[in-house]
Amino acid sequence: MSILRSLLKDWQWPVTAILVSALMLAAAHGFEIFAKLYPCPLCLRQREVYWALIAMAVTGLILWKLKPSLRFLVALNVLIGLVFGVGTVVAFFHAGVEWGIFPPPTGCAGEANIDLMNIGPLDKPMTVPSCTDAPFYVLGLSMAGWNGVVSTLLAALSFVAAGATYRGRLAV
Repeated sequence: MSILRSLLKDWQWPVTAILVSALMLAAAHGFEIFAKLYPCPLCLRQREVYWALIAMAVTGLILWKLKPSLRFLVALNVLIGLVFGVGTVVAFFHAGVEWGIFPPPTGCAGEANIDLMNIGPLDKPMTVPSCTDAPFYVLGLSMAGWNGVVSTLLAALSFVAAGATYRGRLAV
């Protein structure tokens, strides 16, 4: 519990959010590079959320360092929570597409061709992976489902950090 408290203290939550986002991106790219699990369009949307969070949190920390303010840090943590909330929605929507609950968006059916300007020894055009096909499930959840769980947890922790900072329970 003390480790969690220290991660929610001062500027440490935004830094933790940046590091976790970078780890999620590294894991996604690792699955792509080493396991040859190429991303579908909704997978790429999930990655965009993490990239956006990193850019926003780094910018926020720089601005906070220039002019430290308790209110700014609270607002930054709330914004981080909202971005992770967007990640939750995108990830669970993708999981819903995989389960057949939602129809796949245009371009997610796996029939569109990718023309990589014929670089390398490609003898046929690659196809976009379908958003409806999960490569595997762990404990009943696909990678999109687990991403939704992680994003939900991170959003909740962001709001806890914002609330605790606002109430002054954490030193700033």
